[in-house]
Amino acid sequence: MTESRFDTAYQGGGTTGSPLATPPWEIGRPQPAVVRLEEAGLIGGQVLDAGCGTGENALYLAERGHKVTGVDIAPTAIAAARDKAAGRGLDVPFEVADAVELAGYDDRFDTVLDVGLFHSLDPAGRDRYLAALHRVCRTGATVYLLCISDRARIPGPHLVDEKTLRDAFADGWTLHSLRPEVLEAVLPGGPRELETWLAVAQRD
Repeated sequence: MTESRFDTAYQGGGTTGSPLATPPWEIGRPQPAVVRLEEAGLIGGQVLDAGCGTGENALYLAERGHKVTGVDIAPTAIAAARDKAAGRGLDVPFEVADAVELAGYDDRFDTVLDVGLFHSLDPAGRDRYLAALHRVCRTGATVYLLCISDRARIPGPHLVDEKTLRDAFADGWTLHSLRPEVLEAVLPGGPRELETWLAVAQRD
């Protein structure tokens, strides 16, 4: 992944095609889809928030008693996440890490949360990312992957179709479900719900 591109976004430099001072995926609270997963009792064990940004999803889960580790390639985002954790009195490890490598986390996690990371990767990066996830997940671990759908009417180089997700989890995983969801974002025109996929896969 490209650290500088994402770190610039968190430094107020905007993202490609966006004049916003903060990344559009930073909404200042946990994503409603994450809240629904937690309230349904679907989050458990050691949790990895891959591409955690400034930590709102990870902190929400920690507040509810989950053991969460957050990783992101952007040092500025991780610094902000650590500040939030300290301010809320939460002990959440936030680390700078490249999701396509995830070095040092082998066989550690029971649940993985990906809210908007997969769709930011090119095809080669996605392959490396899924291989890294397989390595850091324990047998039977569950991945909840939320990515922007090709049905979303927004510009973007890596919008994801159904076949791409099914192919991604074809080897070493059991894809239990793939259904439409929404991702809240703050775009130049204001807040918006983006059409996404929610993939639920279990490590074989």
